[in-house]
Amino acid sequence: MKGNNNQKDSSEKPTGMLSVTRPGPKLMVWLICFIVFTYIIYMLKLVSTSRSCDDSVTFTTISALSTNVSSNSSLKLPPSLRRRHESEEVKLDAGEDEQTDLNHVVFGIAASSKLWKQRKEYIKIWYRPKHMRGYVWLDKEVKKNITDIDDEDLLPPVKISAGTAYFPYTNKQGQRSALRISRIVSEMLRLGLKNVRWFVMGDDDTVFVTDNLVRVLRKYDHEQMYYIGSLSESHLQNIFFSYSMAYGGGGFAISYPLAKALSKMQDRCIQRYPALYGSDDRMQACMAELGVPLTKEIGFHQYDVYGNLFGLLAAHPVTPFVSMHHLDVVEPIFPNMTRVRALKKLTVPMKLDSAGLLQQSICYDKHKSWSVSVSWGYAVQIFRGIFSPREMEMPSRTFLNWYKRADYTAYAFNTRPVSRQPCQKPFVFYMSSTRFDKQLNTTVSEYTRHRVPHPSCRWKMANPAEINTIVVYKKQDPHLWERSPRRNCCRVLQTKRNNTLWINVGVCREGEVTELK
Repeated sequence: MKGNNNQKDSSEKPTGMLSVTRPGPKLMVWLICFIVFTYIIYMLKLVSTSRSCDDSVTFTTISALSTNVSSNSSLKLPPSLRRRHESEEVKLDAGEDEQTDLNHVVFGIAASSKLWKQRKEYIKIWYRPKHMRGYVWLDKEVKKNITDIDDEDLLPPVKISAGTAYFPYTNKQGQRSALRISRIVSEMLRLGLKNVRWFVMGDDDTVFVTDNLVRVLRKYDHEQMYYIGSLSESHLQNIFFSYSMAYGGGGFAISYPLAKALSKMQDRCIQRYPALYGSDDRMQACMAELGVPLTKEIGFHQYDVYGNLFGLLAAHPVTPFVSMHHLDVVEPIFPNMTRVRALKKLTVPMKLDSAGLLQQSICYDKHKSWSVSVSWGYAVQIFRGIFSPREMEMPSRTFLNWYKRADYTAYAFNTRPVSRQPCQKPFVFYMSSTRFDKQLNTTVSEYTRHRVPHPSCRWKMANPAEINTIVVYKKQDPHLWERSPRRNCCRVLQTKRNNTLWINVGVCREGEVTELK
């Protein structure tokens, strides 16, 4: 206040006196102190009330300011600013930028009470209760027996979906269960779970490769609105429903902010679409109202096909293998065993090198004029003659379309026919064992020939039927998908053992090209 009085007094003096007399030294000191004090108060107020878009810049400003102020013993941060400073430090120390992991994901599994006893076996293959969070959502309670009680430690907790009687449903070909399934994400959000970044939907006959799921989710900012999934293999399915819709059987992921926005409007949204068939198209309709498009990740597999998945699994696209569905409809992925046992067999290489699971490599045995395709952890094929990589990376049509009367033009991707030329029928070797060799620091997988009758061939060249076993060496590569997408290279190793073929699979070397020289 003294500074103000002095300033007021000085301003009242006649103008002519200023040119004759100079202000005293005390007045100048008080004026300088007043200006410095006013500037400091202004800066503190500006910093404490500003809202920077970049938290790191805000934190740096506060840190620098607090350091400068603390150096002067006469000045201290106000309590409100000091508390904010401390909270910023706690957030950074707590690992706010922690990578997305399984503990940030909550699974919602849509299930039916009628099929629960058989379908739960698929869930036990991939779900790890101590490392994951998730819920099975049933339409009603299922009677438990002794084995069901034992299974509780191997499965997610079971919840009963809320009633949907007040929602209209007019589709004569569908089922009302689509309504409750479409609301699972919203119901999980209302459970109030902590530290959730992603909600992942799947069916009770969906199998996830959870490590690869996390690898895909890490690519995206969980604080933004994302709707991630993939399409059907059937072009007709995508036309009837939408090319902008994620198929829930193959699984899809919704970020927490999107789930929050969805839960606020979904019940109103559902009321507007009584004629839709299923849960997935209702979900996509609400996404359209929210303005959030589908982010396509082709490692989610709906598998809207019938028959043998071999052609699809042996030529997987260059992307992490995330999921598979319709396991009750297709044949077992390994011959001469049950569906569940075949899937359990696939988990052995999955645990050793999930990033490389089912990834295709193509190479040639130039001495024998063979083309070789390796689907790591699953199968190896040997073809007589030379097939270009462009042909080999297309799935062979060992399966049928979801619409059985449709031909190959009804697929949503390129395929190639199974060769009718007897000499070009592939020799298939299925994975029989996989292990990690500590001395070599690499995985060693063996593939045994699937013994089925082969038509006679008159070509004068080496016969792949002489090979009984293929051994594949491959180093673990957990960072495979942190690099730009590229198919691994394979090299046929020469050996004196005529009944065994040795192959090395790994990252392509400098200048390495898949070609026959």
